[in-house]
This record gives sequence, C-alpha cells and structure tokens, in this order.
Amino acid sequence: MIDTHKLQKRDLYLNKMIAFQDTEPVKVVTGIRRCGKSSLLKLMTLHLKESGITEEQILEMNFESHAFKSMTNDDFYEYVKQHIVPDKRMYLFFDEVQRIPNWEDTVNSLRVDFNCDIYVTGSNAYMLSSEYSTYLSGRCVEIKMLPLSFSEFLSFYGFEIRETKSALGGTRKQAFDQNDDPYEIREIFDAYMRFGGMPGIADVGLDQEKALVLLEGIYSTVIVRDILEREKRRGQKNITDPVLLKKIVLFLADNIGSNISVSSIGNILVNEGLLEDGKRKGTPSAHTVQAYINALLESYFFYEIKRFDIKGKAFLRTLGKYYIVDIGLRNYLLGFRDRDSGHALENIVYFELLRRGYDVSIGKVDQSEVDFIATKADDKLYVQVTESMTGEDVRKRELAPLQKINDNYEKIVLSMNPGMDSSYEGIKSINLIDWLIS
Repeated sequence: MIDTHKLQKRDLYLNKMIAFQDTEPVKVVTGIRRCGKSSLLKLMTLHLKESGITEEQILEMNFESHAFKSMTNDDFYEYVKQHIVPDKRMYLFFDEVQRIPNWEDTVNSLRVDFNCDIYVTGSNAYMLSSEYSTYLSGRCVEIKMLPLSFSEFLSFYGFEIRETKSALGGTRKQAFDQNDDPYEIREIFDAYMRFGGMPGIADVGLDQEKALVLLEGIYSTVIVRDILEREKRRGQKNITDPVLLKKIVLFLADNIGSNISVSSIGNILVNEGLLEDGKRKGTPSAHTVQAYINALLESYFFYEIKRFDIKGKAFLRTLGKYYIVDIGLRNYLLGFRDRDSGHALENIVYFELLRRGYDVSIGKVDQSEVDFIATKADDKLYVQVTESMTGEDVRKRELAPLQKINDNYEKIVLSMNPGMDSSYEGIKSINLIDWLIS
C-alpha cells in the first residue's frame, strides 16, 4: 500500500488520465517498473474521491499482491463482479494486470458487461502488442509514463526555482529548498545526472549506497521477472541466457547515442572477449541478439530511435541508436564516470522531447547528422546537443548540419555552456538546464 500522504504530484500524467475519465476506452498506463505507475493510479483514485465518487465505487487490484497471485481470468471476472455495486458507475483499477493470463478477455468483458471506467498498468509493451491489441483495438488509450523529468526531480526533492538579482544588475535563477537555503541549479542537475529520475530514490534521499541498492532492485526485477520469466511463460526459447542478456544490456548502456547495427553487436561481444567462443558455439546470430534487444525494448529499459533522411524524406533502415530509460540505471550498470557525458546529456534531452509529446528521430542531412528531429502534428524542432558552444571548432561542427536544412522550423543547440551569442543565423543557442525547466 502506498503511503498517500507521501504521494507526489505527477500532473503531466494525471491530467492526461483525467482528460480520458468516463470515456469508453480502457486507460492503459505503460512504462518501466517503478517509474510511478501505481502511484499514478492512487493519485487518480484520490482525484475521484475529491470529485464525489464514493469509496464503494472504486475497486483496486494489484496483481503483484499475493492475494491475487494464482487467479485465472475467470476468477478475475468473478471477483470484480462480486464487488460491483448495482446501479452505480464503477471505477476499476488493475495494477500490473499482465500477470493474469488472457487478462484482455476479462477486461473487455467487464467493459461490455458493466457500467464502469477501467484503468490498468503494465510494465511490458508486449501487453499492447499485436496479438493483445486485437481484443482492445480502438478501445484503449495508452498513457506512456517515464521516470522523473528534471523539473519533476526538483519538486520531488522539495526545491523551488526563483529569480534572484545578480551582481551585475540582471537576474538569474536559483533553487531554494524547504528551509529557504539557496542552491545552484547546476549542482542539483549534477545530482540528477548521477542518480537519475526513478521516483523511489526520493524516498531514500540522494545517498549513493541506498540509491544503488534501489537501482539494482529495479534492474534485477526487469531482467529476471519481466524478461527471463515472461519469456519462459510465453514458451519463447530465444531468451534463456541471463549472462548474454546482461552483456547486451552493458553494451547498449555503454553505447547510448551511438549508431549501432544488431549484426555488429554479436561480433563485437566476441571480439572483446565478452562472449567466450569456447563456452558458446561461435557468435550469437543477429536473430538471437535482436530477440534480446526486443525484450529490452518491450520492458521499456531501452528505447530505439530511427534515422530519417531529411532531404530524401524517408526513414533509413540502417543504424538506429538506443537510449536508456534512466541515466541512474546506466550509472548503476557502468559505474559513475564523467567520460561521454555528451551522450548522457543527449539521453536526457531525448526523453524530455518524448515527455513533451514529440515523435523523435535522428536526422541525416547529406553526410552529417542532426541529433534529433522532433515532430508533432503541426510543429517541428531540430535539436543539437553538445556540452559547450564556446569553441570555434565545436560551433562549426554543431551548426553545420542545421545550416543545411532550409525549411523554416525552429533550430536549436542545447548545451551546458551556450557561450555569449544567443543565436547564429537564426539558430538558437540555449542553456540546456534552462530548457529543461522552461
């Protein structure tokens, strides 16, 4: 049971949920384990109670609880049926529902048979994959949940951003804690880069040892329960080797933001001695590596991003990139380090663009690359991410791809040190932290 007085607001997601309240589709909240899905359901039940819905109209079931452990989908239906209050609208909350075999049959039957509004969560994209979604096609709306953004991180830790006067008469932003002590936003951002955005870390505080224990728990639950066990349940013979799975996780974590082809991963793992040829017969096939990667994508541990040819206006099949859902998990896997912080910043920007509702791809323009093309229905944004814009060489390198794009959509370079100029021929140079909290 979540301690409701400690429930932190996640308005980005709660508002989406409220927008679909009392509409026909089943509301499906997806995302990696422990990113806050159960708390979101609790926030929704609180919202319902505040708007006059009675306790007896709300039914909550968490399928990770021992009470529901051995339920069949028929038991599930009967249990709900017994709790339905006649002549009242019911609000049904099913947490980690994918643990019930054929759950989608039951949920669909409940939707048809009773006057109810249904909310479910799941930690695996497989639950919405083709074979399932046929049952609920057009009858479910997905709310994709991510770990904390930097703005949410600030509020979870009790910081408030205020403008203060600077020595030269201008203003600058500072963070103040609950005791009104001032902090530089940059040092809090450094903590975010170190610990990541898993909400549970706010409960243990920014303590490295405790944070690592929490992250290890998340990692092993995702890998063991969501991938290895589930594959066994699905009768999949592809993913049986925890050692190979860990090697692929480490490889992808180490290479976030790099162009990767699946066929090369097996070869690299063998060449680097990460897979012993003697122990295994040769290199794992591209098919095997792809199966492992797909399982990691389905459990929301990594996200894949495709390349788009800006001039040819087509997606390219070659060399996508992978980003890890939480930078803290990456630090747990690889150790805390400062090298390749450029890719870590890119990782943070990628997920922030997703939170802001953009579809994101990598842009290819001639032989150069734009880090992100972010598109919405009527809006497009080209984004470069770099640590600093102060050196002439770096500026040329970062601006060149954007200068080749001749449409009128916004083009920005995000960096920790944007330099003195706020724009170059219409390309904006923006402080990355300011952009995250704007």
